[in-house]
This record gives sequence, C-alpha cells and structure tokens, in this order.
Amino acid sequence: MPKPQAKPTLVLGRLGAPHGVRGWIRVTSYTEPPEGLLDYQPWRLRFADGRTMEARVREAEGSGTRWRVALEGVGDRSAAERLTGCLIEAERTALKELPAREYYRDELIGFAVVNRDGVRLGTVQGFLDAPANPVMVVGGERERWLPAMPPCLVRVRRADREIDVDWPAEL
Repeated sequence: MPKPQAKPTLVLGRLGAPHGVRGWIRVTSYTEPPEGLLDYQPWRLRFADGRTMEARVREAEGSGTRWRVALEGVGDRSAAERLTGCLIEAERTALKELPAREYYRDELIGFAVVNRDGVRLGTVQGFLDAPANPVMVVGGERERWLPAMPPCLVRVRRADREIDVDWPAEL
C-alpha cells in the first residue's frame, strides 16, 4: 500500500476572536517556541470553507501560546471577526529542518500507534495542548488521549508511519 504524501502546507496556529475594536486578533501558536510563529511571513490563512488568503503581521504582543496580532489591512473589529477560526499555514518548503528525533505534529497525523505488547491502539487524529503536557489524540475502536512525550511516547518510526508508546491496551 502506498504511503500518503505529506501535505504541502503545515498548520502553525489558529486565529481566535477579535481583541478590542481596532482589528487586533487573538492567536494560538502551535510552534515551539510559540513566538516562532511570527518568523513565517506572510501567513497563509485558511478559512473553514477552504478559501485562503495571505496576511502579514503588522504588530504582535503576547507570550506563551497566546498572542494578539494586528494584521495589515485589518483595521476594525468587523474585519477581525471575519478571520475568526482561520488556520495559519506555512509552505512546508519554508519550514526549517528539525534535528533528529524532533517532528512537526502535523506530519504524525495518520501514524499508527502501537503499544509495547504490539497492540495497535489506533491512529493519530491530532494533538491538544493540555496544561501539564501535549496530548496525542488516538482514534481506534475508541478514542484515547495519550501524553505526547516520554515516558509514554517511546519512539517515532517515520519510515513505518508508526509511533511506539508505553500504554496498556485496556486503558
């Protein structure tokens, strides 16, 4: 069976609700470090219906994964509201090469998740940022939320599109 090809873009964050009346927008960054999101300009914004547009950050404030940005051409709350929920994407070719044993979350979606006993728990559906640590959402005969870091996440086998975890099948 052929392996799926990587998507040409990677989701780096999401636009949230407007902040104030001058067009500022709340942003959640999925990059590490979070402020790395600002390094990828212009942003490609993807609307829920699939349309895209480019946007440049004029000004940014914040810390951690939560930011507020002013985008060029977005000068009031109404314009900012129209962008709520847009995904912030970057061309995969624009991304920096990661060191060994580091991965972009997006490239792990669809990987099989297998525990130490060889039981396939399902496939990676996505990731969530929980307060204690990132969580890998695994879909299978039932949904599981597994810590996306050691000691639970043991190894990523990119060539096999599998992730080895230390997690009992009965949980």
